[in-house]
Amino acid sequence: MTTTDLRIGLAGTGRIGAAHAETLKSLPGVGSVAVADADAARAQATATKLGIDFAPDVETLLDSGLSGLVIATATDSHPELITRAVDHGLPVFCEKPVAADIQGTLAVLQHLENSDVPVQIGFQRRFDAGYRAARAAITSGELGWLHTLRATTLDPAPPPAEYVARSGGLFRDCGVHDFDIIRWVTGREVVQVYATGGNRGDEFFSTAGDVDTAVVSLTLDDGTLATVSLSRYNGAGYDVRLEALGSRGNAIVGLDDRTPLRSVEPGCPPSTSPAYPNFMERFHHAYTAELLAFLSVVTGEIPTPCHPADALEAFYIAEACELSRRDGRPVRHDEVRR
Repeated sequence: MTTTDLRIGLAGTGRIGAAHAETLKSLPGVGSVAVADADAARAQATATKLGIDFAPDVETLLDSGLSGLVIATATDSHPELITRAVDHGLPVFCEKPVAADIQGTLAVLQHLENSDVPVQIGFQRRFDAGYRAARAAITSGELGWLHTLRATTLDPAPPPAEYVARSGGLFRDCGVHDFDIIRWVTGREVVQVYATGGNRGDEFFSTAGDVDTAVVSLTLDDGTLATVSLSRYNGAGYDVRLEALGSRGNAIVGLDDRTPLRSVEPGCPPSTSPAYPNFMERFHHAYTAELLAFLSVVTGEIPTPCHPADALEAFYIAEACELSRRDGRPVRHDEVRR
């Protein structure tokens, strides 16, 4: 199969799904794109707007001669859609997470054990040029040995209350990207976490049993220390960074003229460029790169660059963070493994 033969299906036409559909349509070698959604009218509107194919439901989509399937639906539908597509012999790209909880993730992994159909999970930071450069600097030994990693994911404004109620919480929904990328850039595993969180914003976070701001301390298996700072209320703008600090040097991801940081030191003028408003704009190129990688997975040119087992490891860290926050104590990674 060549890329000119590819017909890619997409389930879910919300914000990220519609963006993926537009990207897929523009990628070289994609012959056609077809979309479906539980809200058929929304899918049809997306198809009409983009000039792509519409399927009235997922079953029709799966039977429409697809080369691969992109899943951008609500989290609770991911396990069924992944397994149905795999059973149809279709390579899958699925936005994180694999499932809403560890048990569901393990069930999907068990289903995949006897299949050679590839599944790629959407952790787009792995395809961002900055994170890739940091990984190269760390793995090459350029930075020496790492003593500290600092990661931040700071949203400019919170998502809607209904989203928060179904999100799984700040660690599983937001921090999981930082946990995955720390594992990926270092090649190390997290062995212990200590997490704390607070609520100073809207009441719906507390109502959902969630926090709107959190700080996590991580210990990696080689002794490296890492911190992750998370917030839904960073009024200066969308701020996602990683600082890798080593015995010989450092590598900083996300530090450019659009980083929403303001120096108050004399003689340091503020940036004249606007801050990134959201993750879609900040990671536009990374989203394109990961879908290009998925096309190579579909054609068998490369193995999946982000296996569901990787998503499970990040989910374990998020689960340990939630337990740590609730109990007010350090939690070892093996306490939540199953």
